[in-house]
Amino acid sequence: MTVKNQELYNVIEKLPEELSVKVLDYIEYLMFSNANNNAPEELIVKSIEDLREKLEEGRKDFESGNVCSLEEAYLEVQKVLAD
Repeated sequence: MTVKNQELYNVIEKLPEELSVKVLDYIEYLMFSNANNNAPEELIVKSIEDLREKLEEGRKDFESGNVCSLEEAYLEVQKVLAD
C-alpha cells in the first residue's frame, strides 16, 4: 500500500459511519467520472437528443444483424474501465 493510500485509509477509518458511506459514494462517483472521460465518444450520452440518436442507431444495427455477443460487449466494457 502506498503512503497516500495508507493516509487515505487512516482518515476514512476515523470517520463516523455516515461520513464513511458518503466518502465511498464520492469515490465511486470519481471512478465513474474517470471511466466516462476515458470512454469512446460513441458510448457517452451528452443529452436526451444524443440518447435518442444512439438508441436509433442501435435499433438499426440490431435490425441489420450488426450486433456482438454478450461476452464481446463485456470484454469491451472491461477494456474501457481498465484505461
